[in-house]
Amino acid sequence: MENKELRYRDVRYCIERPVFHEQELGEPLPRTTNTIRSLISTAKRKVRCSRSAAKALLFQFLPILHWLPHYPFKEWFLGDIVSGISVGILQLPQGLAYALLAGVPPVFGLYSSFFPVFVYSVFGTSRHVSVGSFAVVSIMIGSVTESLVPNDNFISGINETVIDTVARDKARVELVAAITLMVGLFQLILGLVQFGFVVTYLSEPLVRGYTTAATIHVTVSQLKHILGLPLSERSHPLSLIYSLVSLFRRIHQTNIGTLVVSLVALVFLFAVKEVNQRLHSKLCMPIPIELVVLIISTAVSYGMNLHENYGVGIVGNIPTGLVAPTVPDATFFASIAGNAFAIAVVAYAMSISLAKMFAAKHGYKVDSNQELIALGLSNLTGSFFHCFAVTSSMSRSLVQENTGGNTQIAGSVSSIIILVIILKAGELFTCLPQAILSTIVIANLKGMYKQFMDIPLLWRTNRYDLLIWLVTFLATICLNLDIGLAVSVVFGLFTVTFRTQLPHYSILGQVAESDLYRDTEENTLAKEIPGVKIFQSSSPIYFANAELFAKSLKMKMGVNVDKLIEKKKKAIQKRRKGLQKVINLAKIILAKTQKGSGLEFLTTRDGVIGSLKTLSESIPQSPVTLRSLGLEKLDFHSLILDFSAVSFVDTVGTKMLKNVFNEFREIEVDVYIVNCPVSVLRQLENSNFFNENITQASIFASIHDAVSFVSHGQNSESSSLSEITAI
Repeated sequence: MENKELRYRDVRYCIERPVFHEQELGEPLPRTTNTIRSLISTAKRKVRCSRSAAKALLFQFLPILHWLPHYPFKEWFLGDIVSGISVGILQLPQGLAYALLAGVPPVFGLYSSFFPVFVYSVFGTSRHVSVGSFAVVSIMIGSVTESLVPNDNFISGINETVIDTVARDKARVELVAAITLMVGLFQLILGLVQFGFVVTYLSEPLVRGYTTAATIHVTVSQLKHILGLPLSERSHPLSLIYSLVSLFRRIHQTNIGTLVVSLVALVFLFAVKEVNQRLHSKLCMPIPIELVVLIISTAVSYGMNLHENYGVGIVGNIPTGLVAPTVPDATFFASIAGNAFAIAVVAYAMSISLAKMFAAKHGYKVDSNQELIALGLSNLTGSFFHCFAVTSSMSRSLVQENTGGNTQIAGSVSSIIILVIILKAGELFTCLPQAILSTIVIANLKGMYKQFMDIPLLWRTNRYDLLIWLVTFLATICLNLDIGLAVSVVFGLFTVTFRTQLPHYSILGQVAESDLYRDTEENTLAKEIPGVKIFQSSSPIYFANAELFAKSLKMKMGVNVDKLIEKKKKAIQKRRKGLQKVINLAKIILAKTQKGSGLEFLTTRDGVIGSLKTLSESIPQSPVTLRSLGLEKLDFHSLILDFSAVSFVDTVGTKMLKNVFNEFREIEVDVYIVNCPVSVLRQLENSNFFNENITQASIFASIHDAVSFVSHGQNSESSSLSEITAI
């Protein structure tokens, strides 16, 4: 390596000094000046290419270095500032509220709205999504915390009715930090190995059905805070049903003060949100009703002392200042790995769908793998500051876009707003009623409930997608969030397999003597070509549908191929038996032939036997046609298989295709394959599909090429027969 570096470094010196020592440069350089100059040029190109590659890699990993130097300050800065303030105001109540869903104290919702948001601003590729707490991800985390750190583990007191909330919250914060670390690691690793496509296994009907069911879980989990009921938390299959049963059993214990506060807050939240929606084109920014309700309810709670006088539960102490970074507890990793992977995938699915939507709307592109890395680094960083996992939020992203946000500077501004609240204003919300946070959560789920309108839409458009939506919804409702997601993904993959098992098979016809061929059942202009059948399948050919392919092919041909082959074999066998009887009879006659018996007109014994033997050997080997056997000839002589929609063929499918070629050859039909993708052709070659009977001459680039070849061959054959007949 040192010798090569010396050669490139001292190459100009070598031009002036044509003769030099080999031990100085490691190997002799060419003596000609032109060659040495070429070497200089090559060295410069290598250096230039390596620098450009490193620069491109750096810009890909740190997108902020790409767009920040070209930031149009005058056009975008004011909009980003206003948007960041608006999102920060909205993120405050949502962060506090969604922390309850995750099972941790509200202040950790503020932490989750600061650290990960700032990190995403540096590494993210979307200009408009707002990263932070999100209801569905929070409830998924909450189901894990309730399962692994339940209230029952912290019951104390004489009658075992008091819950040590301090110890419980401390344990849950440690668990949530470990979950967030695992989520970040999964997302980061998937992004680094270019596995951004993993989200493709979560189809849109699956995600919408899952989030709708999660919305039901979120709503039920908040009813106890709205009604002021001390209910235990559950996280197991059918936990939603058990929670509702427990809720109705204790409905008579409802705290009236808490219920009144909740109902008043809900009325104001829904009313103002409706105004924001109807007047969004006239308002410069949405009315921050969540923040207004938060401030007013805190003031009323403090002035009327709702906690002491009416038993209304409050948030309690919210510490000010940032927490020191700590390493999450690794002892939880084994028990949370599966849940963390599910949360990582769902969080990424939410984020990338929003990112792509805004990118398409505003004409830029997002990098799916870099989005995984950005989310992974955001959660990874947040885990050291006791944050819970975050993703993009639809409501905040829409606010960020509608208020003039154009880059992630808006996200940075919103995180600074949260930082100010953490450092200075957090303790002001000590008297905030917990029921207010629950009402904010429920009010922000209004858009999620509209997803029930997917049911009639999917009923009209695609029943398979409707089935995926319903199964996902019911599985998540009944089996809880983690098991429901696993069942939904498996069922979604099963529907794909099921659909390939029942593909659409069709017979194609030519459209008005052109090179266009369409389904004869769907296009009245498409007419079948006399003597030619064109068969098309809409799916791959593999073990699950190979038998159905062969069965449907024979059915579409309008003839029972198996029965015809059986008739042919019986006819041949019958002819052979008849010939054998003649030979046996001749042998008997010859055996009884003697001189003077009057049968001397027959030839000699050896001559007759030899003639009969030759006849018996030649008859079975002579070409046997359907007509010669007395069977009706088919009305088509060529079969063309259109492989334009066949993406792969496995070994079972290859064997089936061999049988198809052989069986149709038996009934005097030539088989051809057209529009075969290169990958499928390679699979056929690797599976030894081609032999002396099935050659690559039966493969054509298009249907029209095969039809032209078949038609030309038949015309030549007809001309030859006509000439023979004339002679």
